[in-house]
Amino acid sequence: MGRGTLRIYLGAAPGVGKTYAMLAEAHRRVERGTDCVVALVEHHDRPRTEVMLHGLEQIPRSEIDYRSAVFTEMDVDAVLERAPAVALVDELAHTNVPGSRNAKRWQDVEELLRAGIDVISTVNIQHLESLGDVVESITGVRQQETVPDEVVRRADQIELVDMSPQALRRRMAHGNIYQPDKLDAALSNYFRPGNLTALRELALLWTADRVDEYLQQYRGEHNIRTTWQARERIVVGLTGGPEGRTLIRRASRMAAKGSGSEILAVYIARSDGLTSASPKELAVQRTLVEDVGGTFHHVIGDDIPAALLEFARGVNATQIVLGSSRRKTWQYIYGPGVGATVARESGPDLDVHIVTHEEVAKGRGLPIARGARLGRARIIWGWLVGVVGSVLLSLLLRSLENGPGLANDVLLFLFLTVAAALLGGLRPALASAAVGVMLLNYWFTPPTHTLTVQDPENFVAIVIFFAVAVAVSSVVDLAARRTHQAARLRAESEILSFLAGSVLRGETALDALLERVRETFAMESVALLERASDVDPWTCAGFVGPAPVARPDDADVDMPVGDNMALALSGRVLPAEDRRVLGAFAAQAAVVLDRQRLVSEADRARRLAEGNRIRTALLAAVSHDLRTPLAGIKAAVSSLRSDDVAWSPEDEAELLEGIEDGADRLDHLVGNLLDMSRLQTGTVTPLIREIDLDEVVPMALGGVPEGSVDLDIPETLPMVAVDPGLLERVVANVVENAVKYSPGGEPIAVAASAHGERVELRVVDRGRGVPDEAKERIFEPFQRYGDAPRGAGVGLGLAVSRGFAEAMGGTLDAEDTPGGGLTMVLTLTAAPGREQAQDRAVLPAEATS
Repeated sequence: MGRGTLRIYLGAAPGVGKTYAMLAEAHRRVERGTDCVVALVEHHDRPRTEVMLHGLEQIPRSEIDYRSAVFTEMDVDAVLERAPAVALVDELAHTNVPGSRNAKRWQDVEELLRAGIDVISTVNIQHLESLGDVVESITGVRQQETVPDEVVRRADQIELVDMSPQALRRRMAHGNIYQPDKLDAALSNYFRPGNLTALRELALLWTADRVDEYLQQYRGEHNIRTTWQARERIVVGLTGGPEGRTLIRRASRMAAKGSGSEILAVYIARSDGLTSASPKELAVQRTLVEDVGGTFHHVIGDDIPAALLEFARGVNATQIVLGSSRRKTWQYIYGPGVGATVARESGPDLDVHIVTHEEVAKGRGLPIARGARLGRARIIWGWLVGVVGSVLLSLLLRSLENGPGLANDVLLFLFLTVAAALLGGLRPALASAAVGVMLLNYWFTPPTHTLTVQDPENFVAIVIFFAVAVAVSSVVDLAARRTHQAARLRAESEILSFLAGSVLRGETALDALLERVRETFAMESVALLERASDVDPWTCAGFVGPAPVARPDDADVDMPVGDNMALALSGRVLPAEDRRVLGAFAAQAAVVLDRQRLVSEADRARRLAEGNRIRTALLAAVSHDLRTPLAGIKAAVSSLRSDDVAWSPEDEAELLEGIEDGADRLDHLVGNLLDMSRLQTGTVTPLIREIDLDEVVPMALGGVPEGSVDLDIPETLPMVAVDPGLLERVVANVVENAVKYSPGGEPIAVAASAHGERVELRVVDRGRGVPDEAKERIFEPFQRYGDAPRGAGVGLGLAVSRGFAEAMGGTLDAEDTPGGGLTMVLTLTAAPGREQAQDRAVLPAEATS
């Protein structure tokens, strides 16, 4: 059975109608005869949404008991047993009640998909994990329930449910989203136009990125090379010269005019000639590109305009930014230049911008050198000049009535031979020298029209001409080869310097390195393969590009790294001289892979070391702090059971009180140890609900002496979104700690106040306080500050309290009390509730569900 498909309605904000749209789609499918059921839909008492449920089959929910309350969740087993074609599952980011089949609802959905059931679900943009910090900075509300971005990105279809802020606020005013008693608070806080506009922009940009991924995949599958101007992508062509910074800043200003524009800076190193690129300047420009939000790319190309256009079309760019040429006027004899060529060959789908700068016409610093790796056209021209040019020269000289003389004839033929060497290399030059000798001997050396040389001086002149021609051709060809080697080494050194720079910068992403290999050598895909031994099959440790090869034998180019690792490239066959640079990339890829694994092992070792430290501290605590109350209990019980002493009722009551105190201390110590264990293993799952502080805080004061706390919780305080059980433990631990250090039985103060979207509970004591350098250390496990007596606890109370506070989305910090002492500040998230006199943000119920 194949995997089911996932369709997600992505909401820009709560209340835009994603659940309504999902139910409307379900009705359309049912009308077409599709077996569609409602696995779980939350209508939040919205009349229009509730009406849409009529006519759809609903799977009964499962009931789960948790902390003396009954909650309902999706019955995954019932849905699997029913096996519909399509299941509706609302609120993908929802956290299930402890005791459910899975911790998160998206994990339930994964089970349905694996069973071959198509799923239609909903999620709001603020619940995406990667946007948590952004949403909190916009709305001031930290989302407690999130879904990994990858889960949503893997969806087969994503449909954005959008609405303008004004329309959404009108929908709320009409009572279609929240009850009338919550409208004013919601409209003036969470649903402010600015908040809704920002959330809408986040949803549009995120969806645009996902659409762009689909587009790139489609273009790759259909081998589409022309530009589709669906999104502005600006390619900046860099030469390594000082004008690069001007081009980058200009491109940044162009990108700022359109939201979502991208900047891609590319430096193309030509392998057949020297360039004036400065590695230091390229490093500065790379940093500048990254600062303005762009990306830097390094590509090798023999034909710079063609390579630049190929890169631009490969990334579906819409604009190219180039600088005006730095050539002097006379240097245009080498050709029209990169800018003019790119503008001529870009076609109608690419806009080319030529930007002026201060370095225009000041020269490129180094002339373009000619390489010995010549193209077919240059070799043909070399033969034409050397052979055909010699024949034409002889005809021209024969047509003159009075020729320039044999000496000058020899020099003219020698000039053609040198020109043939410069254009076509050694072989055309040698052929030119041989043809020149024959023509000189036949036409210009007496007796003419024969190959016989009568005058010995003429014979010597012809021999010297041939020797000089061969020598000059050899020297010119050798110089060209050395020039090519120098150019090649410079190109390699530039690439290796970038590679070394990535090592120094600590770039350890294997995918980024493989992408650099693919760009540098213009390959379709690159894969790093490894195997355990010579007889084991190859496995892929990382790859980039479509359709990576599974074995080195299937690749166009493979570079072994040791005995059991290889870098496999597909796309084209590389020349032999490129393998040296490829070998450096392969070695670095192996180092990066090893580094990633070492980092993972170090993290594992760190966790093991932390576990060992906690176990050591636990043993120390058990050896003393737990044995002390046990010893007291055992002594009291032994005394009561003794027949040798007749205990009075007062003595028995005192011994029983000691037993009870010891048992309470044991219960408190063991509870903290278990709580710390839950925090260390990450199994604390708070059940967030709305509650008043005055319902929880008094219950937490049961373990302290009466009269030791002055409580001040105003009735106008907003409700908080917390787990009541965890909050009670936090307050109890903090208060007990404050009472322990309060001098002379002086009562501590517990006061609460609202500050915007947060509620603070402050526990103030007048003890000796804690220095600033120790304020964070007191929250570490098994830490007791100062001269706390043995038996006063194992130093877990504050560590457990901070862990529980952070699990509920709050914070716990220590501050100095004015006049001496320590103040513990517990900050919690305000929940939507009744209207308050104070201005505060209200979070809609759907946003926290």
